[in-house]
Amino acid sequence: MSLVTIVITLLVVGVLLWLANTYIPMDGKIKKILNIAVVVVVVFWLLNVFGVWGHVRDVRISSSSPSLGMSSGSIS
Repeated sequence: MSLVTIVITLLVVGVLLWLANTYIPMDGKIKKILNIAVVVVVVFWLLNVFGVWGHVRDVRISSSSPSLGMSSGSIS
């Protein structure tokens, strides 16, 4: 996807969000939730477009604590 397409998509999403915030009567809390949801979706989309999201899914988190060179057995 070209950089021009990404910029145009971001502009269209921004204008649509501005139009919704300006001309659709909503409670302030609903507008805030809508804005946050759109921003989160756009961030995930950008991560996916730039190939970062694929690497994020490859990260493994270990549940064991790292040993600091000490054995876990008893000290004698």
